[in-house]
Formats: sequence, structure tokens, C-alpha cells
Amino acid sequence: MSSCPFHQPFFPQPLKNKASLFFTFFKKRRSWLDGLYERSYTMKMGRVKMPGLDLHVINQPDLVHRVLVDEVKEFPKNQLLGHLLEPLLGESIFTTNGEQWKKQREMLNPSFEMARISHVFGLMNDAVKEMSQGLHANGSVNRLDIDPEMSYVTADIIFRTILSSRLDREDAVSIIEAFSIFQEETARTAMRTIFKVPQWLWFLTGESKRIKAGNEIRDVLSRIIRPRYDIALAQKGDERDILSSLLQAVDSDSGERFTFEEILDQVAMLFLAGHETSASALTWTIYLLSLYPDIQEKAYREVISIVGDGEFEASKIKQMRYVTNIFKETLRLYPPVGFFARENTHETTMRDKTIQPGASIVVSPWLIHRNPDFWDNPNGFDPDRFNDPKSIEKDTYLPFGMGARICIGASFALQEAVLILATILRDYKIQLQEDFSPDVVGRLTVRSANGMLIILTKREGR
Repeated sequence: MSSCPFHQPFFPQPLKNKASLFFTFFKKRRSWLDGLYERSYTMKMGRVKMPGLDLHVINQPDLVHRVLVDEVKEFPKNQLLGHLLEPLLGESIFTTNGEQWKKQREMLNPSFEMARISHVFGLMNDAVKEMSQGLHANGSVNRLDIDPEMSYVTADIIFRTILSSRLDREDAVSIIEAFSIFQEETARTAMRTIFKVPQWLWFLTGESKRIKAGNEIRDVLSRIIRPRYDIALAQKGDERDILSSLLQAVDSDSGERFTFEEILDQVAMLFLAGHETSASALTWTIYLLSLYPDIQEKAYREVISIVGDGEFEASKIKQMRYVTNIFKETLRLYPPVGFFARENTHETTMRDKTIQPGASIVVSPWLIHRNPDFWDNPNGFDPDRFNDPKSIEKDTYLPFGMGARICIGASFALQEAVLILATILRDYKIQLQEDFSPDVVGRLTVRSANGMLIILTKREGR
């Protein structure tokens, strides 16, 4: 693996031993990563018993496949997670189960066709060009927090894909700030729920702040969607985007269309899932590139050899194998969604242990991706490990999930990420600002709590 004499990728040091319940309550209110201990990274299966939660963590590949693929109906999305996300995402396909999820997915399928790269690459490229122009306006040496920039450009891309218009910067800042509050407070609400803190105390400890943040995001999206919805009730619009498809979607059994609230739920889910996970992964990718100048230069040479000073095109983006592998390796080290929460519906056995109905099952990409049984140098950054996909053990790489509920936007996210990275690499050398170290937190997504302070230096001729 390529080495860097100054840095290694930041990895939050696990506790030596399993934390007490008291310690767990206070530490995991900030980040679920803070409660992990050394054996978490090597165990096949673990259990955490808390007052309001019987939690089983599954890291063994065949059991992961069983939960996410073979018996997906027996292990639906966790109700607690759905409850936590309801103020923001309502009843969207991210949280629903069973027939409701199946019907929603069926009605959404035409919308996902609208997100095919062949349809949206121009919109994607326009947003990235605006990002590039903004960076160039700051001079030859740009010292900045790259995290909000990645949040904005990915939000702008998904906004254009859903609504055929650019995202206003003021609206973007409002949404991004509100979502940051929502994530932080949701981690605390989860702990309050799990430890059965009386609900009358919740609003004294941040719950109103969380509800307000969710409402702020929905209000921004509602204000933008409502005029299109009202027009669609009267006549079919001319737009060909995800929203137009949602407006025309019809339930094959009832013949009914989505209500306004149902459309708002699905747009909130598509928008937030479509930009937040990509923004997280891109910020971590830029961080890793800043640590490894040799890997960065190799990626730059690939970009120049394929596109030179010309225009980026979808076909050229697909040729950038090394940049793609860099992003895939980032998804291994810092998977945006660090855990998938499921619920057991029946008494079952795993590794000779009986799991009761109602127990929570967690599959953690964060733990599986760093397990030394599955990966050489698990905490090191090595994009070359993806040169031969067959060398990766089955069911040990799952940044987008697996099975029926695998992320529908995986190929979209990969193309978007490579385009953004290639644009930045062509124009800039990337360095980490002096004495900066990220603070990794696991909430709804894996983020750096203190941002990502980067120095971008223009390359000669750019």
C-alpha cells in the first residue's frame, strides 16, 4: 500500500472493554462509535441488552446475507428507526415495510428511471461546474472547510434531478444546518427511548429542537413542491424529472395517486438520502487524498489521460477506474451509513443463540469493513484492493446495503462522486490544514463533527 510519512487515516480508538450501561447512555448520545470496544471489530456476533432494547450485532457474512437477502421479510426495517425518522421522512420507502413498502416501491420505479445517468448527467455536470467556479473565485490558494461545499454540491445535484432547478444557496444552508441538528438530536432521542426516559422530560432535553429541525426541512421542500403539485392536479406538466413522475404515479390496484403529504415524504427521503450519504463519502475521500499525495497524483494523471482539458462526459467518467477505486475504498473505511437496523419478527437461532421476536438486529458496515478476518490492513487506505473484485470476500463489502433494499441510487452516487473528485483533482492539489484532525461521529451518517479543513492549491495552468 502507498504510505504517507505524516498521517494515517483517523480511526476512533475503541474502548478496551465493553462499556457499562451508564457509560453507554452518555457516550452514545453523542455518537454510537463512542461505545464500541476492541472486540466489536473481531466478533462474529454480539449482544447489547439495554432497558428498552435487546440488540444483536451480526458481523458474520452468512448471517448478514440471511438477514439482508435470504429472509428479508422476517427481518424488516426497525420500528424504532422509523419512529426516529418520522418527523423528517414521514412514511417513505426508507422506513416502511411489507405491503406498504412494496406498493411505494412499485409506484416509485418510474421515478428511479428518471435518475439514470444517461438522463441526468448534464444536470449533474452543470451543478459541478458551478461548484468549480465558486472554488476558483477564491484565488490560487483556498483554505476552507470542504464539508459544507460537498453538502451543497450534492444537494444541488439531487435537487436538479428531482425538480429540474438549481438549489438556492440560502435554502441549501437552511436544510444542511437543520439536518445537522436533526442528526445530533436524533442520537440523543434514541438513547432516551432505549433507556426509557419519561417522555415528559424529552422536551426539556432537546426533542423540540429535533422536531423543529425536521419541520424546517419539510417546509422548504413543501414550498417548492406545492406549486407543481397544484398544477399537476389541473393538467399534466411538461417537466421530465423525478417529481413529475411522482405526480403521475398511480397505484395499480386502487388507481389512486400519491397525496401531497406522500409526495413530500418521498421527496424528503430521496433528497436527503441522495445528498447526505454522498456528501459524507466525498468529504472523507478528499480527507484521504490529502493524506496520500502519491495516490492523489496517480488519480490526477488518470483524469488528465482520459479527459485532458476537455469537457467531462458520462462515458469518460466510467473510464476512471482508479478514481472509482479510491471512492470505493473510502466507502469501506468510512461507510456513510455505519449500521443497518432490522427487527426480528419470530423466534430464531443464530450461532446457537436464541433471538426473541421484537429483538433488534444490527448489521454494521463500519465493523465488517474493518474486521481483520476479512481485510488485510483493515484500517489502512489501499484503493488497489479493488483492482480485483473477486479477491473481496463475499458479503463483506456493503456500503449500499444488500438484497431487496439495496440503495437504488448506488450507480448514481458513484458517477456523481467520480465527476466531483475528477473536477477537483484536475484543478487542485489537496492538503490537510496544519494540525487538523477530524472528529469522527456516527449518527444517522458517519461525519466529522468538526468539519474538514482543507487547503486547495491551484495546479499550474488552471
